[in-house]
Amino acid sequence: MIEARHLRVLRAVARTGSFSAAARELGCTQPAISQQMKALEKSVDTPLVVRSGRGMQLSEAGRVLLKHATGILAGLSAAEEEVAAIAGLRAGRVRLVSFPTASSTLVPPAVARLRDGHPGVRVSLVEAEPPESLAMLRGGECEIALAFRYPQSDGAVALPAPAHGTPREARAEANLEAQQLTAGTDWSDLVATPLLDDPLVGLLPAAHPLAGRGGAVELAELAGEQWIAGCPQCRGHLVELCAGAGFEPRIDFATDDYPAVVGLVAAGLGVAVLPRLALQSVRPDGVSTVPVRTASGAPAVRQVVALTLPDLAEVPAVALMLERLAGAAADR
Repeated sequence: MIEARHLRVLRAVARTGSFSAAARELGCTQPAISQQMKALEKSVDTPLVVRSGRGMQLSEAGRVLLKHATGILAGLSAAEEEVAAIAGLRAGRVRLVSFPTASSTLVPPAVARLRDGHPGVRVSLVEAEPPESLAMLRGGECEIALAFRYPQSDGAVALPAPAHGTPREARAEANLEAQQLTAGTDWSDLVATPLLDDPLVGLLPAAHPLAGRGGAVELAELAGEQWIAGCPQCRGHLVELCAGAGFEPRIDFATDDYPAVVGLVAAGLGVAVLPRLALQSVRPDGVSTVPVRTASGAPAVRQVVALTLPDLAEVPAVALMLERLAGAAADR
């Protein structure tokens, strides 16, 4: 096998015309140069230098190998420089996948801080909800995925049961959706950086009797209301929380568009529960926001994390991006 160090010796011998001069140029001993040249000739199974008087010159095979060695060593030097730039954060790439509320609240300050100190690191962003974002991470389409899950569910995701008499195909589709969402909360093969616990906030029409009472609202107090639910995972968690409070919510509207949720609540068409991060990027005009407590009396929250693969966590640009995301979360 031809080694790069042997090619460097060959280049030095060709340039200086002797083993001794090559040794001085490379900062080693003449016997070391001789040994490496012998090892190189053994690898190619032909002489590479020819002695002539007091000097030496390359054989035909030596000249051919030197021609290729020049390009090989130049390529290696370029590769070493690029890797050093990435390791030193003078270059690099981080592809983020995030759910919308984190895209508008956590990602912008984190990326801005990273670019301030390391403008050579490129950061890109696409939006996707878990479990799609986790599939993208595992599939090599990104380096970091921002995701969330609800600790009360312990990884289980409940969906509203289909109404009595629903065709078998619809029931099978609902069961498949539940399985996919549960898979989206399995992070055992990933490195998770906790960012924050995002409290869930109740949205009530401004004229609702509980709007001006002050203090937290128990979910059981909203048992008779019409509900506006969000994404499938959020909807499943809402059903689960309400079941714990002893009732099944009547969900009349389902949308993952947060301004639409606010508009429906403001029009008096129902009540809703949204993450606090969502309300930081939406104007809650015409609604009253109240803290929400579960049946156990604990605040309702969702866990927001940044996920990556174990090997990617060691990449300098990825590690720095995780650090900046944690800093942005800490400032909220």
